[in-house]
Amino acid sequence: MQTDPPLTGVLVLEVGAFMAAPFATMQLADLGARVVKVEPPGTGDPTRSAGPFLDGESSPFLRLNRNKESVVLDLKDERGRAAFLALVDRADVVVENLRPGAMDRLGLGYEALADRRPELVYASASGWGVDGAAATRPGLDIMAQAASGLMSVTGEPDGDPVKVGVPVCDLVTALYVALAVTAALRERDRSGTGQHIDVSLLESGVSLAVWEAGMYLGDGEVPARQGSAHQRYAPYQAVRTRDGHVTVGANTTRLWTSLCAALGLERLERDPRFADPGSRLANRVALIDCIETVTSTRSSSDVLAALDAAGVPCASIAGYDEVFTDPLLTGRDFFWDAPHPTLAAVRQLGSPMRFSRTPARRGTAGPPLGAATDDVLAELSDPARGGHA
Repeated sequence: MQTDPPLTGVLVLEVGAFMAAPFATMQLADLGARVVKVEPPGTGDPTRSAGPFLDGESSPFLRLNRNKESVVLDLKDERGRAAFLALVDRADVVVENLRPGAMDRLGLGYEALADRRPELVYASASGWGVDGAAATRPGLDIMAQAASGLMSVTGEPDGDPVKVGVPVCDLVTALYVALAVTAALRERDRSGTGQHIDVSLLESGVSLAVWEAGMYLGDGEVPARQGSAHQRYAPYQAVRTRDGHVTVGANTTRLWTSLCAALGLERLERDPRFADPGSRLANRVALIDCIETVTSTRSSSDVLAALDAAGVPCASIAGYDEVFTDPLLTGRDFFWDAPHPTLAAVRQLGSPMRFSRTPARRGTAGPPLGAATDDVLAELSDPARGGHA
């Protein structure tokens, strides 16, 4: 028996731009929270100006801001702030990713709002954290990828520094914000009191360095770029085939034996250079050369079929044209179509969080700028506190 999504009844106010706060509140909205996206007059969230466009609406925005309501308020204006505070009086959560100090200068920082509403959970996402020597510096995803070490281990060993293809620091910050908000709400159930959550792009990026920390903090080894290869296991990377590449992962003795049998490379099991995991890692270049003497003569589909039959983890390297039409994903009903008041249905990426009883919400595409201003303020605001602006 299905019931409402887990966060049904939770009211979230978002003062967000670009990626971190909006992606965090998208997770909360998917989980059933009511998310009111507070945008400045004129252009709104800068993501609205990012193409491609569908009849004037930003395609990325329509997906990043699904299941939300857009309210336009000028927070630099007294009437706009009063209207925002009236919403705060009803809210459970505020999520913002303005530069640290900006909300304080508006009189809308955590301390001010907590005095007004002690039970409020208030989450701030920023480049470098809300305090510390770099707090006021502007910080974007690429700076965080650089400063966190991610760019030092991404790319080919002899190549230029490159970032991860998706804005991984923005996105993982958002996921930490969403996780922290749900934890703070759970704690509030016990204490009755909210708290401030501070999540930075830098620390979120560093938190991903699990293998790298094990290397450097364990024996002082400085991790370096390895292309598609794993830091600690071999073979565990992309290998050449006759018509492209496939990924393989043989990170246990059993899988190594199975890989050798699948590819007709049993002789490698008797080669002292590859006798154990440490030897295979130390001699990885020679190991991959040996494997590619076989895989490079066979098609990707043939290599994948042989490895699959042997139970060896493997996959093709899919382009997004393949990902967004993948029969596995479509068969699991991952993609869905969201209605929009002026557009045809907008295809959405599904939530990877699958609940057996309280499924994630599949509501509406990202809203037109200010579409819900009058309705939301009429419903949630105390008119005595100043109306909207």
